Amino acid sequence: MWLLSTDRAELHFFTAPEDVGRYAILSHVWDRAEQSFKELRKLEKRCAATGDVPRNLVGDKIRRCCELAEQHGYKWVWIDTCCIDKSSSAELSEAINSMYRYYSHSSICYAHLGDISCALPATFVNNLPDTDRQPPLGFAQSRWHQRGWTLQELIAAPFVVFVDREGGVLGSKAGFAEALQACTGIPECLLKHEQQLNDFSIAQRMSWAAHRATTRLEDEAYCLLGIFDIQMPTLYGEGRRAFQRLQEEIMKRSEDTTLFAWGCRRLRSPSTLNTH
Repeated sequence: MWLLSTDRAELHFFTAPEDVGRYAILSHVWDRAEQSFKELRKLEKRCAATGDVPRNLVGDKIRRCCELAEQHGYKWVWIDTCCIDKSSSAELSEAINSMYRYYSHSSICYAHLGDISCALPATFVNNLPDTDRQPPLGFAQSRWHQRGWTLQELIAAPFVVFVDREGGVLGSKAGFAEALQACTGIPECLLKHEQQLNDFSIAQRMSWAAHRATTRLEDEAYCLLGIFDIQMPTLYGEGRRAFQRLQEEIMKRSEDTTLFAWGCRRLRSPSTLNTH
């Protein structure tokens, strides 16, 4: 598991999330110009030669995430775009199968809403109330709620803080639970961790993904692995077969027949936007 140091934005390897201690994690919709693991490695080498600090030269999203996490006392942050070496199919498959675990072990998850700008001071995160709050205008329409991968990220992370495009704090998952239930269909009791995923039928869990989109066809299955506690190889290029394999794995592990009520319905067709 690769993580970025929040003070310098340099990559460091840890064997498992449990070995890291406290760390922050980012949940976001991919933009067209996201920096990759390979690009950050090249930047680190260049900075080692010039004496520059990589954090000053990375993209705005990574820099702001590192700065915010450092402000809140975290030394490490995990960002999917640059903390997975996607040139290695084995590492990519391991990361996808471990994604739910990464988020569930995080101390804080920043849900970056790149299409919202209406924030509180960053320091407010330390005093976020767990009572219901009114989210900002446009919150329910954010692309973040329409992305396939953000479903498990929202559910798995114990503490989610929503931030706007500039990295300013909007509110918390607990505070926005009522509004989140209304726009995502995920029960408030699950968002507040008053109930567990296994308390909900397979059909219920599938329904939460029904109106979400992934860019790659296979990801409509892979983004649900953590929701159903499934481990399976990722084979990009297999197309619809990925979802069939997911259903087969669920059937092996569960006697819940609501899977058949769901039938062949899947996530929405991948959009033309470059959203992971």
